[in-house]
Amino acid sequence: MIYFEYIAEGHEFVSVRRTVTEADLMNYAGVSGDFDKLHTDDIFIKEETPFTGRIAHGLLVTAIQSGLRCEATDWQTIGYLGLDRRFQAAVYPGNTIQARYRIVSARPSSSRPGCGVVTMRCEVVNEDDVVVQSGDDAYLLLGRNMRG
Repeated sequence: MIYFEYIAEGHEFVSVRRTVTEADLMNYAGVSGDFDKLHTDDIFIKEETPFTGRIAHGLLVTAIQSGLRCEATDWQTIGYLGLDRRFQAAVYPGNTIQARYRIVSARPSSSRPGCGVVTMRCEVVNEDDVVVQSGDDAYLLLGRNMRG
């Protein structure tokens, strides 16, 4: 397991890849209650939008990204502090996404002694290396001499 002290600013890594499916869109619509026509209505998409098909919910892509296995999976995380996201391009069922990360900040926590706050810049890219989302994720990590 990786403690706060072992996280270095500037370090870069990538996640595994995952293909977004039709089932993902419908399951997310059901769980979230977001049945917007952009995600569920092929005729609306063809007649009223510039998209080539139904698109994945932006927050669905964020949720998938947050679950993609990567180096951060092994961190001694005790809290997800927040995120900032920009949705930059559509994700369609059949697209394969991957996350790229760079540590932009690693500092001791001011409110929890022995812990640290790590902020990562995240880019989610599709199979053509087009950035579909970008932003920052912030985590609270245990220090090596602390217990949760």
